[in-house]
Amino acid sequence: MSLPEKRNSGSGQSPSDDEKQVGDEKPGHIDLPSDPDANLSPEEKAKIDRRLLWKLDLRLIPWLCLLYLISFLDRSNIGNARLVGLEDSLSITSGQYNAALTIFFISYSLSEPLTNILLKRLRPSIFIPGIMVAWGIVMTTMGLCHNFEGLMTARFFLGLAEAGLFPGITYYLSCWYRRNEFGIRSAIFFSAAAVSGSFGGLLAAAIGEMDGIGGKRGWSWIFIIEGIATVLIGIASFWMVFDFPDEATFLSDVDRQRVLRRLKADQQSSAEHEEFRMEYFWASVKDWKTWLFAVIYMGCDGPLYAFSLFLPTIIRGLGYSGTTAQLLSVPPYAVAAILTISIGYLADRTRQRGLCNMGVSVLGIVGFAMLISAASPGVQYAGTFLGALGIYPCISNTITWVSNNTEGVYKRGVTMGIVIGWGNLNGVVSSNIYQESDRSTGYRTGHSIVFAYLFVFLLGGSALQYMLLKKENAKRRAGKLDHLYEGRSEKEVEALGDIRPGFYYTL
Repeated sequence: MSLPEKRNSGSGQSPSDDEKQVGDEKPGHIDLPSDPDANLSPEEKAKIDRRLLWKLDLRLIPWLCLLYLISFLDRSNIGNARLVGLEDSLSITSGQYNAALTIFFISYSLSEPLTNILLKRLRPSIFIPGIMVAWGIVMTTMGLCHNFEGLMTARFFLGLAEAGLFPGITYYLSCWYRRNEFGIRSAIFFSAAAVSGSFGGLLAAAIGEMDGIGGKRGWSWIFIIEGIATVLIGIASFWMVFDFPDEATFLSDVDRQRVLRRLKADQQSSAEHEEFRMEYFWASVKDWKTWLFAVIYMGCDGPLYAFSLFLPTIIRGLGYSGTTAQLLSVPPYAVAAILTISIGYLADRTRQRGLCNMGVSVLGIVGFAMLISAASPGVQYAGTFLGALGIYPCISNTITWVSNNTEGVYKRGVTMGIVIGWGNLNGVVSSNIYQESDRSTGYRTGHSIVFAYLFVFLLGGSALQYMLLKKENAKRRAGKLDHLYEGRSEKEVEALGDIRPGFYYTL
């Protein structure tokens, strides 16, 4: 029996020759699928690989970005609807409005850990379009609500239907790309959330002008029009969303073989079919990295929802209202989208995702410190820019960090579901920290809670995870885990996933 590989970089260094190098050192034997380009030169292989990667990007990324833009728009447009009469029309209090925000996150977060298992079993081409049509219908009915009870019911089912999209698509993309290719694409995908904030303000300002048409208020039309658009895009997604690499219909047999080979060369189990067993679920639950990543993610996801749901309210608190407040919410999202993509690129190249998290989080901490302490509306508005810059890039970077350091098809899916689900459960907190009674103080309580999330959970958690992963890598370099090779075949060692001695964590 040949000795299993002694080292594999979890950072996912992209090798120039995937048969000779994986990670940062030569492995032993890797059982790669047959090479359809075996007779070509390295230069010709590289050209084919670039063309294949471009083909994947064009087929996968743009449409998935559109789906997430729609998803984030539909969950956060209630903040825009609030500015055009939602509370007055339904005769609800500020506390009831916050309750409507909260109930979304309860159904949303509790459903997420299991959605990736459903995605794998039902196939992406069925699961993703199906949930889109469902939440589009729910969104449309929100525009028909006449009371608080109707709004609560619609928000609950909206969270239930939307729960599978973000963890599902991030997991899905991680099964297509090498580790050092995933960060920038995850960042581009998540930048759709920032774009949706920017686009949502503009769209809400336009739709709000329909106030009175058909006997309905402007806030009703926001929900109805955006809901119908979601249903139509969901129907189109039955033809635009593809299955996993081993079954994707847009690939030729040769290209499919190339995709599986490059994933296998990156030592990803996602390159292979894997039957679900409960041991994969428990492997995720028992892994300390799962829960520390969940803490880090709550440090950026809690602030994300506080920011996206209440930015129009925060701007209103600076003395602006109506269309002006909607339009002033656009620029912070635009600059956040640019930095999100830039950090994705930088983290892929440096393989220092923890340091990127720490550096970016400082921007958010400074921004919310400005919102807490400054009296000038201009300084506070500048603080919203830094707040957005400190939050949005960390979402995609953290999810990529999780994916890079979790191996195994189902373990990765469950881990991402737990991390994202826990992060989104903190939307319950985010929904209740900006109280109308605090408007006279400039929402200082809400800003202080977001500041604490960024400082303790995002910055502190990222620093702790960075140090612990660095310590784990040092143990592997010193050969302290080599006893796990004993008595195991190569296949059995590979089945150990990210705990095998040859797997090195991305810092």
